[in-house]
Amino acid sequence: MTEHKIINGFSKFDRTQKIQWLIEQFHLDAETQAFLDSFQLTNQQWQAVIADLSENQLSNFHLPFTVAPNFIVDGQTQVFPLVTEESSVVAALAKAAGFWAKRGGFKSEIIGTQKKGQLHFSWNGQPQKLRKAFPEIKQKLLKEAEPLTQNMEKRGGGIRAIELKELPEILPNYYQLDVAFETCDAMGANFINSCLEQFGRSMKDWASTAPELLPEEQGLEVIMAILSNYVPDSRVRVWVECPVEELADEREEAYAFAEKFVRAVRIAREDVSRAVTHNKGIFNGIDALSMATGNDFRAIEAGAHAYAAQQGQYRGLTEAWIDQGKFWFQMEIPLAVGVVGGVTSLHPLAKLAMQILGNPSAKELMAYLAVAGLASNWSAVRALVTTGIQQGHMKMHLSNILNSFQVSDEQKESARLYFQDREVSFAEVKKFLEKHV
Repeated sequence: MTEHKIINGFSKFDRTQKIQWLIEQFHLDAETQAFLDSFQLTNQQWQAVIADLSENQLSNFHLPFTVAPNFIVDGQTQVFPLVTEESSVVAALAKAAGFWAKRGGFKSEIIGTQKKGQLHFSWNGQPQKLRKAFPEIKQKLLKEAEPLTQNMEKRGGGIRAIELKELPEILPNYYQLDVAFETCDAMGANFINSCLEQFGRSMKDWASTAPELLPEEQGLEVIMAILSNYVPDSRVRVWVECPVEELADEREEAYAFAEKFVRAVRIAREDVSRAVTHNKGIFNGIDALSMATGNDFRAIEAGAHAYAAQQGQYRGLTEAWIDQGKFWFQMEIPLAVGVVGGVTSLHPLAKLAMQILGNPSAKELMAYLAVAGLASNWSAVRALVTTGIQQGHMKMHLSNILNSFQVSDEQKESARLYFQDREVSFAEVKKFLEKHV
């Protein structure tokens, strides 16, 4: 392993200096600067926006910006913008959209939109004194946070609840303020964190000035103040339904498929090894749409994975059943998203993605994200219980395999024709090219 010198002040270098340092340290090709420059935007205004999104920016890492048309959500036709490097994800979404568009489309229900944050603190005092004073403390917290909350309240949001939790089983003298927030169309991270940090200052002020406290009780230590990405009260349910007979051309085939599909989803509910991969398929769709709209797919995934394990066992997030001749497929998932501020308002392609979606509200975007997840899962499970996942998956990856061999357009077309009705694998493509190139 090659050792490299520790460097101080790297962030203060300009972009060219950073690149030159990397070239020297890693003995990179002299053309590295030009290579990185080639991925920069020619529009200097937009490039400046992209560069400022992160620290130590050297270039732009491109992923395909694509669309999947024909989604019907609550009776409205939508085109979903997507950012993903996996072609089969886009194909799966488009195929699911077209299939369910002929059967009434996707439906959604917003169950809640409250997000949460926590103030974690340590206080070496008599718990009953804190409990008794808490109604008065709560008013102090709300009053002193008013400069932060008044604008959000004008938009219909704000602080919805503050709960005091005593948790000595975690740490001695450990407490939490568990706070519910409504942030309307904003994701609200900065708003929530600012409120919580103000709560910390207010709690310390209470402890140092409350006349009922003894001198040894006047030291309150704030451990941390931070939002939580676990948002079970910001939740959406999405589903599709149709008569079982509409799932295939023949009645017997339709029922056989529906029953097999239901069994596959049930396995994902009960078996953790299957559940993890099942849910990954859901996030193929959710992540692609969240990236396109500038939302934080990492936060979404973290919260939803925790929700999948809320009963003590990690489970698949979707459910399927047959009831009185009807097939149902649904998902209930927590989602915290924003449609104003942040990357959504800054990134030029995120702005375009929002325009393609009709500039939705946060509630509407919650529904679209969940629909993308359900659609992706529908296509994946459908493939698993019919043709198998590899047939369609590898067909979609044929272009990537061919590009790895750097063949001509004519050779690519010959390969596509050859593999139209054959199984695709890296080894088989290599064998074909060796024989025909």
